[in-house]
Amino acid sequence: MQRAQLRRKWYRIELRATRIIDRLGLPENQKLFLITLIVGAVCGLVAVAFHLLIMAMERNIIRHVFVAHERGFNWKFAALTLMIPTLGGLLVGLLLQYWVPDARGSGIPQVKTAYFTNYGRMPFKSAIGKAVISAISLGTGASIGREGPTVQICAAVSSFLGRFFGVSRRRLMELLPVGSAAAVAAAFNTPISAVTFAFEEIIGDLNQRMLGGIVIAAVIASAISRAFEPGHLYPGVTAYGLQHPAELIFYLLLGAIIGGVSVFFSNTLLKLRLIFRQLRQIPMWIKPAIGGFIVGVIGLFAPQAMGGGYTTLTSALQGRLPMMLLLTLSVAKIVTTVVSYGSGGSGGIFAPSLFIGAMVGGTLGFVVEAAIPGHPTAPGAFALVGMGASFCGVVRAPITSVLIVFEMTQNYSLILPLMIANATSYLVAQRLNPTPIYEALLEQDGIRLAPAQPRVSLHKLTASSVMTRDVVTLPANLSIREAIEYVITNPHYGFPVVDGARKMVGFITRDELRHHQAEGNEDAMLGDLAIKDVVTAYPDHPLDAVMLKLGEGEFSLLPVVSRKDQLQLVGIISMRDIVRTQARIAAREKQQARRKTRPKTRKLKGKAESQAQQEQANEASTVLP
Repeated sequence: MQRAQLRRKWYRIELRATRIIDRLGLPENQKLFLITLIVGAVCGLVAVAFHLLIMAMERNIIRHVFVAHERGFNWKFAALTLMIPTLGGLLVGLLLQYWVPDARGSGIPQVKTAYFTNYGRMPFKSAIGKAVISAISLGTGASIGREGPTVQICAAVSSFLGRFFGVSRRRLMELLPVGSAAAVAAAFNTPISAVTFAFEEIIGDLNQRMLGGIVIAAVIASAISRAFEPGHLYPGVTAYGLQHPAELIFYLLLGAIIGGVSVFFSNTLLKLRLIFRQLRQIPMWIKPAIGGFIVGVIGLFAPQAMGGGYTTLTSALQGRLPMMLLLTLSVAKIVTTVVSYGSGGSGGIFAPSLFIGAMVGGTLGFVVEAAIPGHPTAPGAFALVGMGASFCGVVRAPITSVLIVFEMTQNYSLILPLMIANATSYLVAQRLNPTPIYEALLEQDGIRLAPAQPRVSLHKLTASSVMTRDVVTLPANLSIREAIEYVITNPHYGFPVVDGARKMVGFITRDELRHHQAEGNEDAMLGDLAIKDVVTAYPDHPLDAVMLKLGEGEFSLLPVVSRKDQLQLVGIISMRDIVRTQARIAAREKQQARRKTRPKTRKLKGKAESQAQQEQANEASTVLP
């Protein structure tokens, strides 16, 4: 009862916001532009606040480990190094188990899932939980990044603002990449690469209609971030350039090496994550503590591999770290990140991938410096290029990986080596493992956002095979006020409006109800205000035709009516229903393919065994007199 009262109170607040927006009398596109400005500004402020929270946590917790390390190896350093990550992992595990389970992991897979399968809807609670839990993780030494959580937080904030101002489902989906771009722009101070990231990683293609909003939000968020954190993210690296043409060969080699390292890092992370999940006898909330303890053990030998590692990364880019330390940290960072993430922690893999690439690149830089006498090569330049190549090999966003390094360092002199190394890293990583890390994580969770093309084409399946038959409807003689009272406690978005004979006379959505109430039409009947010209589907319609209707009209669902009587409602079908059907078919075909290969494998194995036995018998016959 109390929850229902809270929902009604919150709905009244949302109604006031809708009335304020509607009173401006703006067309739909200008209204969305105004909301985009608000999203960009709010996400910029939220991202800055999140980063300040992380800095405060690091300053008051994990900093004690580094201070103790400066005095040499002693009992205090050892105790703090083991205790802080372990206790931090325990607290994180408890919060994830009993408060916000959605805050587990990087955050970007959750955003992609919300965009493709949940119409851009993300709970605001996940933003609060992600901020708190990720700050604790980083503050206690977990080897993760802040950028992935920032994307999830800002995407959840943009989804919340869209629902708050009553935008439609389609527009709510468009706000999710807007918030994601604002997050990347604020995290790195890189508005251009933030735009390409939203298209490459979140949307998956170049949607020109969404370009304007994404650019605006990224610029606003970046401007706000620079107001609080002026200057370059990694200072002192603008002087690097191509010292000798022969270096291009080594940059090509660097891309190939880092492509292999990226795949090793991704595969190891996925395998360890699966191992931790399969440990059923260990409670979920204890697993991050186990990961924290292992991180502490590694930290005894390489404390720089703990936490975000931004200070150490800056030192590597400036060429102030010796070769052996670079090599040690490249291995230690892979281990600590894989353990921190795989054990179920909360944080991203952006920063660790940049860190690993910089360490590997800096190590190769020293080798090149010795290989080309008379032409001094800056190891920091190779660390810089390695940083972008690693990002490209792990995330598989080739355009973003080039632009993000260029924008962070403002160094155009290394753009050619950066492009060569990134392209090589991408090709090698794609050859070794064609599945990007975020899609592999989703597949491990049983989610396929872009299922393989099934052998049974969509035109062979009909709407009746996937539609929902138990449809929630609203009576035509219901007032707007009464309909809203019912809708508040109902999770559905759209409702067919039916008359006394259960014939469909129109269709109305949750947002349209709110706008009608904001305009003062509370006493009007649904039958008068519902949309009369409803786009429908028939039960025998093939799914590809249904998808075409959904796409052309930018609808999230369609009523399914009988061919004999177009007013007789028989079901309702949504894009989510079709995507789930595709995923089920793809999974079934994958299983069938595995079953077909098993008999072949057994036959080959049996044939090999019989051949081996025959060879042994022949050998025995030649030895015996």
